[in-house]
Amino acid sequence: MVSVLIVLGSETDKPIAEKAISTLAEFDVSNKLEIASAHRNPEKLDSIINSTDAKVIIAVAGLSAALPGAIAAKTIKPVIGVPVNVKLGGLDALLSTMQLPGGIPVAAVGIDNGKNAALLAIEILALSDKTLGNKLLDSRSKMKK
Repeated sequence: MVSVLIVLGSETDKPIAEKAISTLAEFDVSNKLEIASAHRNPEKLDSIINSTDAKVIIAVAGLSAALPGAIAAKTIKPVIGVPVNVKLGGLDALLSTMQLPGGIPVAAVGIDNGKNAALLAIEILALSDKTLGNKLLDSRSKMKK
């Protein structure tokens, strides 16, 4: 079973996904990477969302950043949006990720911040996994030193 699904809108978003993947690996959190544009591959995206057993989904997208919202509209699982700096300093993608209509929430992290997306996913998973929660607390205590 995969705990976190990472969906990229484009192959060019892989460097951001790699930050998330390495952070998840530090905490031994299983993950899977998929690439499916909300605009270019809507059928593939539907298939990915309908077949995943992941508990949390991270969606990485730039420009209109429709991917996180498209995923959130199709599932009740937590969706974390990572806006990508493609144009306008990433502000367009950030606003698209944050400004979804009421009833379809997406958590948004900073522009290009795959690491924080992974940490937020870990926090969500730690709600029902005490061992993971302890690892997270230990990691945070090391940051303070």
